[in-house]
Amino acid sequence: MDQGLHRATRTSPGSHVILRANMRKMNRKTISILAVAAIAFIALACQAFSSQQGSDPWTKEQLMPPAELARMIKDGTAKNVHLFNIGPSGDIKGSEDIGEGRDPASIAKLKGRLSELPKDAQVVVYCGCCPFKNCPNVRPAMSLLNEMQFTNGKLLDLSENLKTDWIDKGYPMQ
Repeated sequence: MDQGLHRATRTSPGSHVILRANMRKMNRKTISILAVAAIAFIALACQAFSSQQGSDPWTKEQLMPPAELARMIKDGTAKNVHLFNIGPSGDIKGSEDIGEGRDPASIAKLKGRLSELPKDAQVVVYCGCCPFKNCPNVRPAMSLLNEMQFTNGKLLDLSENLKTDWIDKGYPMQ
């Protein structure tokens, strides 16, 4: 039956036009199906990321108010604070740029630096790229601080971003 269809298609006038039109319809359907599948995949990935975001690896007590750190920098008491930038935003005065916390190499670098410090050292990490709920950098860094059992590990409370919560308030930058 396939041979008859093939023969009929080959010998019928205009059959190539019909065949091409059918192929275009199939390609559009295939593209539409693939687009829907890609959108569904992205939606599921976002949902998984959001549910992962629900369990923050820091407590309320581990959040450091920006005004507190700014005061410490201005009055000189921040000399005993180990301040690590784990995001793509600007550098706060006295901070060490580690690289983005979502990058395993940056977390390894942070781990190396933390391993040089006593467990009771004052450690503050910050990102400031975006609101905490969307930030891919703060969770890996705070998880590491907790895993390494730092007793004075803090997350700078830049709950919106570095510009809004630090720069716009005139706090010191490098």
